[in-house]
Amino acid sequence: MKRKIIEFTKPGFAELREEELREVTDDLVLVKTEFSAISGGTEKANLLGLPNTVSGFPRRLGYSSCGRVVKVGEKVTRFKEGDRVLVYHGHHTNYNLHHEREIFLVPYDDISSLDCSFVLIAAMGLGGLRKTRIELGESGMVFGMGILGIFALNFMKLSGALPVIAADLSEKRRALALENGADYALNPMDEDFADQVKKITDGKGVNAIVEVTGSSKAMSDALCCASKQARIALLGCTRVSDCSVDYYSQVHCPGIQLIGAHNFVRPQVDSYPYHWTNLDDCNAIMKMMSTGRIDCKKIITEVASPADATKIYDRLINDPDFPTGIAFDWRNV
Repeated sequence: MKRKIIEFTKPGFAELREEELREVTDDLVLVKTEFSAISGGTEKANLLGLPNTVSGFPRRLGYSSCGRVVKVGEKVTRFKEGDRVLVYHGHHTNYNLHHEREIFLVPYDDISSLDCSFVLIAAMGLGGLRKTRIELGESGMVFGMGILGIFALNFMKLSGALPVIAADLSEKRRALALENGADYALNPMDEDFADQVKKITDGKGVNAIVEVTGSSKAMSDALCCASKQARIALLGCTRVSDCSVDYYSQVHCPGIQLIGAHNFVRPQVDSYPYHWTNLDDCNAIMKMMSTGRIDCKKIITEVASPADATKIYDRLINDPDFPTGIAFDWRNV
């Protein structure tokens, strides 16, 4: 059996290729993909071969997708043919062959597969927000309005943050943040950026911050905007680090908490307060989508053909306003 798959064949170049697919054995599940969502920051970093990504080429991405089970291995017990599922850390391909432990059932018939393809990305945004331990009425801020950031912003508002502040260099992304419930959307390049934040928060600074860009500059800005005893979740993967932070005056004295929020440090079995498993967060997000608490129509901005992969990833590299929510449609591939 053959499949089509998007591969980063060399730095800066992606293409749709065809290859043989191995047999469905043991605990493997074969899923016919309907949609796979692009995680812009992670995929751009890997496409360019930036630091703190996997080494060498070719590379394959696409960790958030939705499809239907078409075949299961003899050791699979939780899924059957026809089940609609999420595939965690699969690929941008029309057929994902993956381990049962990283397949999650979609229990709601009223959510579209397009919306579902973003659930695993959304779970990363929710996991980062949870670690800030934000409480009703505290001020909140998200740096970076890419796809993880826009979901984190939605969950921050649902958690009762007031005000909710977004920060991004792009005017279009700031506008998208306002459409998704931000009370303020600011440009961090403004000379008085930190002063604007302090004014919005009555001179106190922000209580809970989710930093999604992975930029050292954004981390420095976050510290300048933070209140005393603020919590800052480092959700974005930092590719280049520097030593521009004055840890004594910016972290130690004001009691700032810097919290690593990589998705791989989640609990694997049982959720506990502020630290939920990937499966539990995904189920919570799907329930929010089913009940209308999360409206993906305000987040998903474009659906693309896998045949256009080379053009799509060229845009990802070169367009500063690359769509926040974009997915590949594999239904007819």
